[in-house]
Parts: sequence; structure tokens; C-alpha cells
Amino acid sequence: MAKTATAPALATGKRKLSRSNQIFRIVNTIFWVIIMFAILYPLYLVVIASISDPDAIIRGEVVWHPVDISMRGYEAVFKYRELIRSYGNSLIYTFSSVALSIMVTLLGAYVLSRPKFKGKAIFNMFFVFTMFFGGGLIPTFLTMRDLGLYNSPLVIILMGSVSVWNLMVARTFIQTSIPHELYEASMIDGATHFDYFGRVVLPLSKTIIAVLAVYYGVAKWNDYFTGLVYLRDRDLFPLQTVLREILATLQVDKSGDYMMTMADDMSSMSEAIKVAQVAKYCIIVVATGPVVVLYAFMQKYFEKGVMIGSLKG
Repeated sequence: MAKTATAPALATGKRKLSRSNQIFRIVNTIFWVIIMFAILYPLYLVVIASISDPDAIIRGEVVWHPVDISMRGYEAVFKYRELIRSYGNSLIYTFSSVALSIMVTLLGAYVLSRPKFKGKAIFNMFFVFTMFFGGGLIPTFLTMRDLGLYNSPLVIILMGSVSVWNLMVARTFIQTSIPHELYEASMIDGATHFDYFGRVVLPLSKTIIAVLAVYYGVAKWNDYFTGLVYLRDRDLFPLQTVLREILATLQVDKSGDYMMTMADDMSSMSEAIKVAQVAKYCIIVVATGPVVVLYAFMQKYFEKGVMIGSLKG
């Protein structure tokens, strides 16, 4: 009797639990759909506004789809002569800096992951110290100048080439994902540290390399301040520094309209105001496009690498 009495209760309990789970999933799904919409819609709006007619943007008609598709904004932005050159500069700076940063970070992470490295604690302390304290802008500027890096492309590539946070994540990845037995087996076979690092560690670190590529790539691509401070020759400016100048030419007058200094090349001031409205969206698309593409290619490695690299310190 006890068994027959408890069976319906258990069945009822399961049904109630299942119903609770269903309610939770529905609420959770609705919540995350709202969050996703709040994140994606502004990006979508920027894209459709960049290819819409300026008059439609001013009238507020661009909400869900492009209106009177026009490329006038992109034409105005790419008429800026320095834009194409700065785009190429940023590609060179980003690829060079990311390659250097990944190699230096992985080399440092490998050394710090060795259990028998006696100076590991001291080096860890020095690295962590730099996360909280820095010399400041003026001492850094004077140092770069004395090193001959002022107004040199190398200053863009070398500045910020190593992130302590990324170094710690890579170190944790090597410690938790690459068994120490592989190192012992390699040493028995006569391999040196360089052989082991190049033939074992690097091939097994594709996930963390992808994560570092995204971190360093996004940071370097979006860096405008280094070029603004350390470069004098305009031919060396990265894209973000030039885009900042274009945005700086968008001024607000008393009536709330926007004007661009490029208006001198246009037929009328009213036309310049209209094009300036859509040019703002075009600049955002031009600046963020490569970063979105980079993340799309690295997405399948990104989550796994971040989770593995953050298991323990």
C-alpha cells in the first residue's frame, strides 16, 4: 500500500517539477531574446542607416529596413584621402602586433607554467604589479622618444604588445590542458625547451591562440590614442586616429544640425549637413567591420579557450 501511495505522489512531483522547468525555460528564453534584441538592434540600425537616404534618416523613417538605398555616406567618407592609406596602416599594425603579442605571450606563459622554475613567484609579482601601477603618459612618452620610437611605426606595434591578463590566461591554459608527462617524454627523447615548445605546446594551443588573437586584435584595431600621441607623420596614422579626426569635424551648431569640414567640396551647406548625418553611421561600419569578421572566424575557439584559461590561477 505504501508503494502504491507514494507512486502517484512521485509522479505528481515529477509533473510539477517538469512544469516548473518549462516555465523557467520560457521566461529565460524571453529574457535572453530581449537582451539579444537590445544588443543586436543598435548594430542593425547602424548598418541600415549607413545605406539609407540622408533625408529619410533626418525624417526618422529608418527604423526596421533601409529607406531609399543610397551610398552617399560611404562616398563622402571614402573621399577623405587619408582613409584608404590609414586602413592599410591599421591592417599592417594589427597583424604584426598580434603575431608578436601571441608569440611573446605564449613564450612567457610557457616559462611561468614550468613547475620547477625557481624564479616564477618573483616574475609573477613583477607582472601583476604592472597591472595596478604604471609610469603615466609623460614618462612613457619620454621613454619612447629616447628609444627612437617616436613617430615610428614600431611604436604602434610594440606599445601594449603584452597584456598581463592574457599572459595569465595563457599560462593557466598550458598548465591545465597540456599534461606535464608530455614534457617528461620529450626530455627523455632529447628535446630541448625550444623543441618542446615548438613541436608540442604550439600545436596543442590553437584554442588559446585564437582567444589571444581576438583579444589583441580588437585592442590594437581600436587603438587611436597611441597614434594620436606618438605619431607626427600623417602618412603613418592608423585608421582609428583618422576616423577620430573625421568625427571631430562633425560639429553641432546652434540649431542642432551637424556640419563637416568636407562641406567645402560639396555644392551646398544643406547637402553637407544631410551627408554628415549618414556619414556617422558609415564610419561606425567601416571601423567595426574587420573586428566582427575576426570574431566570426574565431568564435568556435573563443568560448572554450576562455573557460579553460580561467579555471584556476
